[in-house]
Amino acid sequence: MSTPTPDAPPKRSTRRPRIVISAEDLAHIEGLADGALERNPTLADRLLDELGRARIVAADRIPETVVQIGSAVTYRDEATGQERTVELVYPEDADIARQRVSVMTPIGVALIGLSEGAVFHWDTRGNQRRMLTVIKVEAKSDTDDD
Repeated sequence: MSTPTPDAPPKRSTRRPRIVISAEDLAHIEGLADGALERNPTLADRLLDELGRARIVAADRIPETVVQIGSAVTYRDEATGQERTVELVYPEDADIARQRVSVMTPIGVALIGLSEGAVFHWDTRGNQRRMLTVIKVEAKSDTDDD
């Protein structure tokens, strides 16, 4: 019988959740990240890192439970229990008053490509580390055009 090593860190805490991004969104998001390298290198590097580890698939192969551009996402802050619903959008469509969050924000980078049930760490602009859980993802409806 083997004895667990008390010094061994739990593997789950360091493992980031899997992400999936559509091939159609990939080029646009990479372009945004490349363009932001001078203005906000930390955010751009984080986004490029996420894209580098993503599984890239055709848009019609992404499950509706995966966050993509245009998805409505409900997530919970595990520290406060507070839930929030936002729509993930490109920067030109961002409008915080309408809960439309840009993929070029820390929370946008954290959310892109996640599935319902994913638990992830998010570093706020104030350098606070929060643990969030994706509760629900709703695909963009074709009738949502403004």
